[in-house]
Amino acid sequence: MRTPICDLLGIEYPIVGFTPSEQVAAAISRAGGMGVLGCVRFNDPAELDAVLDWMDANTDGRPYGVDVVMPARVPAEGAVRDLEEMIPQAHRDFVQRTLRDLGVPPLPDGAPGGEGVIGWLHSVARKHVEVALAHPARLIANALGPPPPDIISSAHERGMLVAALAGKAAHARDQIASGVDIVVAQGAEAGGHTGEIGSMVLVPEIVDAVGDRVPVLAAGGIGSGRQIAAALALGAAGVWMGSAWLLTQEYALTTSAPAVQQALLAATSSDTVRSRIYSGKPARLLKNRWTAAWEQPDAPEPLRMPLQNLLVAQAHQRLMHSGEPDVVPMPAGQIVGRITEIRPVADVIATLVRETNEALDRLREVR
Repeated sequence: MRTPICDLLGIEYPIVGFTPSEQVAAAISRAGGMGVLGCVRFNDPAELDAVLDWMDANTDGRPYGVDVVMPARVPAEGAVRDLEEMIPQAHRDFVQRTLRDLGVPPLPDGAPGGEGVIGWLHSVARKHVEVALAHPARLIANALGPPPPDIISSAHERGMLVAALAGKAAHARDQIASGVDIVVAQGAEAGGHTGEIGSMVLVPEIVDAVGDRVPVLAAGGIGSGRQIAAALALGAAGVWMGSAWLLTQEYALTTSAPAVQQALLAATSSDTVRSRIYSGKPARLLKNRWTAAWEQPDAPEPLRMPLQNLLVAQAHQRLMHSGEPDVVPMPAGQIVGRITEIRPVADVIATLVRETNEALDRLREVR
């Protein structure tokens, strides 16, 4: 189970794992894959710097990556306070009314009030990159296409590779023209920000478009070795996985894990929805009473990024603090339907490798 991406990234298995948890990311790297830490939750660059210090010390010298949310074009953006003034009062009233109707209690005394996850802002994402460039990260990935040219150049100067997620072949062509080293073909089944084309169609389209120039990783609907083997058969050099790590023992160390993991264990593959209510851009989330409220006739249209996240930031904190699995605002892919137990990351990786090898062996017997 070794492909050229393993040599390029310096990893044992062609498995790249995105996660918001440094515990999970480090465990993926130690187990032979590459953990990629999502940075959007870090409002304070100093906090990210401390977490990457921890990653440096806890990955046993194995490579890891970071993931930012940075538009290719620099937007006209003010301070968070200025952006808050752009949110219509009707949207604020709807959020408060929905929280009341769902029976969600206020935040407990002393809990942070929630200024919004300002990592969605270009200016903050740029600071995330600056922090990452001071660490021995092997990869910088951008969830919104190619980073600006100066970011790509700075990463290359430090020997880092740059990856970008693509939902169309045209996006992939633009990305490699910008200097991106790895394209992640993310199908509609994936959790978080995702396009409209399913992985079975999208992966070979992107491989045919750019696979002769850069490696392509397959993302979306991948949670077993058979699905990894299918991705390799479609021409991918490896896989990019996210939702599979949410039900791991390492993820259970995060404060929101109990309700999130209960919701995930109860979910089927049909219990997700693609919506703009999380960040302002289409993202696949767990389907629950919170997402259902936004589908009612009286619900307003979600705002554009980053206003939507600023609108719902404190609501998300209250929903998480409530501890109720049927309201947690959690990005998750359709693969959650086949994840039925909480296991250590190392066990998940070992199972994926074994299942992939078994699937590849079966394919060799096909005549």
